Amino acid sequence: MVSEKTAPVAIVMGSDSDMKVMKSCIEQLGDFGIEPVVRIISAHRTPEIAADFAQNAAENGIKVIIAAAGMAAHLAGAIAAKVTLPVIGVPLDSGTGLGGMDALLSTVQMPPGVPVATVAIGKAGAKNAAILAVQILALADAGLSEKLADFKQQQKQKVIEKDAALQ
Repeated sequence: MVSEKTAPVAIVMGSDSDMKVMKSCIEQLGDFGIEPVVRIISAHRTPEIAADFAQNAAENGIKVIIAAAGMAAHLAGAIAAKVTLPVIGVPLDSGTGLGGMDALLSTVQMPPGVPVATVAIGKAGAKNAAILAVQILALADAGLSEKLADFKQQQKQKVIEKDAALQ
């Protein structure tokens, strides 16, 4: 794992059980050559650690924070309240029978002035959070911008090949 002083992206999750979903986010960032800082931080069980992490994130070189949580899903909002950095929230299905809708609504319903960019529930959202983080970083990084263009072309080519296989 890269130290916080050198990684432009941090992934924080409320529990180690979230790693099974967030692994896809870590891998997607890796495909773009980014090894993120990865932490388990709870907005409710370790609020002081969450606040300290957020308050020092920019100073430690972090440019985008991806926060994943289920149930009440306050982690992204708690982090966003303490930073001026972009925060991307990944709502997770906690298995409570709501399919992650509780986490989605908690993540997306932020008050004015405390934005959290929110992606889909679960693994698809985790992958999109990584891509969104790369898009943000690519605004100031031509190399990442080129990698994004290649990624989009690969996505296009996969669909063309799948269509051709049906013909």
